Amino acid sequence: MTRILVVEDDAVARDLLREILSAEGFAVDAVDDGAPAVERAASGRYDLVVSDIRMERVGGMEVLRAFSEKAPGTPVILITAFGDVTGAMEAIGHGAYDYVSKPFNVEELRQTVARALERRRLSAEAGASPRTAGAQVAEIEGKSPRMLDVYKLVARVAPTTATVLVVGESGTGKELVARAIHSRSPRASKPFVPVNCTALSESLLESELFGHARGAFTGAVAAKRGLFEMANDGTLFLDEIGDMGPKMQAQLLRVLQDGEVRPVGGTESIKVDVRLVCATNRDLEADVKTSRFREDLYFRINVVTVRMPPLRERAGDIPILVRHFLAKIARREVRPEASVSPEALDVLCRHSWPGNVRELENAIERAVAVAKGNVVLPSDLPAEVYGGSPAEPAGIFDDRPTLSELEKRYIALILAECGGNKKKAAERLGIDRRTLYRALERAGVAAGGEDDGDDS
Repeated sequence: MTRILVVEDDAVARDLLREILSAEGFAVDAVDDGAPAVERAASGRYDLVVSDIRMERVGGMEVLRAFSEKAPGTPVILITAFGDVTGAMEAIGHGAYDYVSKPFNVEELRQTVARALERRRLSAEAGASPRTAGAQVAEIEGKSPRMLDVYKLVARVAPTTATVLVVGESGTGKELVARAIHSRSPRASKPFVPVNCTALSESLLESELFGHARGAFTGAVAAKRGLFEMANDGTLFLDEIGDMGPKMQAQLLRVLQDGEVRPVGGTESIKVDVRLVCATNRDLEADVKTSRFREDLYFRINVVTVRMPPLRERAGDIPILVRHFLAKIARREVRPEASVSPEALDVLCRHSWPGNVRELENAIERAVAVAKGNVVLPSDLPAEVYGGSPAEPAGIFDDRPTLSELEKRYIALILAECGGNKKKAAERLGIDRRTLYRALERAGVAAGGEDDGDDS
């Protein structure tokens, strides 16, 4: 029988995990701290470990290290209320199979456990241990479940040579993802070269990417190295590749196939070894169907897809982003860090942010610049943000949800407003934490965030 070790110091969460996993037919041992789990690592009794990260004495990272050293074939899933970038990347970077924020989506947990056990089986057959790699992605901010998925995917793809396509609306932070992939890759010490395909005409983009020989065209008084050559052994980031014209698409495809570029007007090709990361706010699949974008090139650049969610779909991250931008401004201006009044923060959380994270950053920059003191008030915010806050949270009632869906959204909203703190969320909902866990299981809500001191 498959045996699973649960390591969790929160009695409510521990009992729930034992109940869920036992119902799946697994033999479950549960302990309330990492110390006894570390002692059991060398026993070889367990097929899987599910552990909290933050515990009073010995935490989940120590449990992970112990099993990585003494039972490297045993996958470890880490669960925590502190669903942030650092935790996700540290966990995956040190070899965790996966990282799940809590209160967790029960079905997601079941699927993660099933995948981890399948990975163990396949690895055992192949004579290898399941390992992942990654590191922190501190430049990207947010704790929402969708952002956590982004962090985990970045951690897994960064050490590889796979071409990555980052998709999302303008202002969602696609270049930050590209930089994070580069900085966590074996190419981190080599150049990261960004190119905005929209900002250049097709002829100029050709010269920029591939370089040109002296006299190749009027004004080419000297030879120029192209950005592909400058990014050799590093990463080239092609932003808004969906706006690239048909001629450049054909030339880019040839470079990806041959691994070499020929400068405009030149006679000799130059070998290049470049990791390519592309980004677009367009629907490239639709563009392929209308022949606006080459299908063969699409398949070349779409080896791994990272989808950046718009800010309106992760409103719970707004307070985190606001604090990040305030700290960034303080460091740059060498001044005390400003704060945002609760009323102003409420306005910010209710705005729909069509310009996404970039618009939010600009709004904070403007507010800090015009504020009379060191506290941002609603009147300091741009008119388009402060002028028309909706009376109810955006997106909750617009599509006339069912009562079940409404309960799910309301629980997610309260959790986000409480920063993921289950104790506070339960108090605001008028229920105890055990009832909250049951409601989360029923609604299928997954959310990360901080908890009270006794919960992790």
